[in-house]
Amino acid sequence: MFQIWRMESDSSTDPAIRPAGRGAVSNRTGRFEALDRRFEADGWDRPEEEQVLRTHVSVEIPRSLITYNRSPDLPFDRSINPYRGCEHGCIYCFARPTHAYLGLSPGLDFETRLIARPGAAKVLERELRRRRYRVRPIAIGTNTDPYQPIEKEHEIMRSCLKVLRNFNHPVAIVTKGALIERDLDILADMAGRGLVRVGVSVTTLDARLSRRLEPRVPAPKRRLATIAALTGAGVPVRIMTSPVIPGLTDPELESILEAGAEAGAEAASWIMLRLPLEVSPLFQEWLAQHYPDRASRVMGLIREMHGGKDYDAEWGRRMRGEGAYAKMIAQRFDRAARHLGLDRAQPGLRCDLFEVPPGESSQLSLFPKGFHAADHG
Repeated sequence: MFQIWRMESDSSTDPAIRPAGRGAVSNRTGRFEALDRRFEADGWDRPEEEQVLRTHVSVEIPRSLITYNRSPDLPFDRSINPYRGCEHGCIYCFARPTHAYLGLSPGLDFETRLIARPGAAKVLERELRRRRYRVRPIAIGTNTDPYQPIEKEHEIMRSCLKVLRNFNHPVAIVTKGALIERDLDILADMAGRGLVRVGVSVTTLDARLSRRLEPRVPAPKRRLATIAALTGAGVPVRIMTSPVIPGLTDPELESILEAGAEAGAEAASWIMLRLPLEVSPLFQEWLAQHYPDRASRVMGLIREMHGGKDYDAEWGRRMRGEGAYAKMIAQRFDRAARHLGLDRAQPGLRCDLFEVPPGESSQLSLFPKGFHAADHG
């Protein structure tokens, strides 16, 4: 049984733990757990023994890496994830429920008990070499961020990018992490062949709100600087106003798009806040702690878009919602994007360049790069 931490306001979090710099305010038990661990005061509490909640990284050797989907409202049919869990700690992250499959909490566990997959690049290469493999763009960052802080040490994303570059394989990346600038050497090379595009998510321009919503994500200005760095290197970038949070970040929609355009973004997209499974109670706890005066309005607008529910998982509705409010946000976005020239689609990624390079066991690998047998009789 794993340890679940607790704040005084929630019985599932150890009061001796101080989750400073974290998004979730509790560690609610995952939906698959048969037991719910709770902490009860025994009269011997010692505040001076409080401990800061640290990040713990485990290692997983993956047997497979590419995950396929058939969702009609996603622009990709395959993706890879270098990490499980995300230290960025975005309270609104729709990927939080995936931690429940590991027997961990979608709350604080999701952002503090992370799993790195150091063998990912080798597995990816093996899968791309299969004779039955048919190339289509791979998406990275659609679940957890490949450029979260632990990537600086583990460099799993960089290793995967090297494999994709070697195969001339197209890739679409989504991130909030400024660490992507480290890989500009690879990304610029791939962009020159039409093999990569990047989406950078900016939820708000308010640094204080951002620190509460997404505590370990680079500040909004820093993300805009990342957009400028990527576009300056020739990498196509899309500004993502995601998620739009009703009654909290929606007034900034036009300002975010304008800032993205000024930074060099060539396209834009948006997604409405999604609260699947454990995300809803975690988000409501966060609202009650940080914005109690707005909580009822925020949740009221969300339920208005989903037929009275916190979330509707139906394809075609889950990303945008329905009703007057959802329609108004869509119209505002369309108008602002058109005015700023961000209403264009990003260029398609090239699949025709895909080529399986010689393997380590191939005799061709014995010869220097650039060697052609026909030239040497």
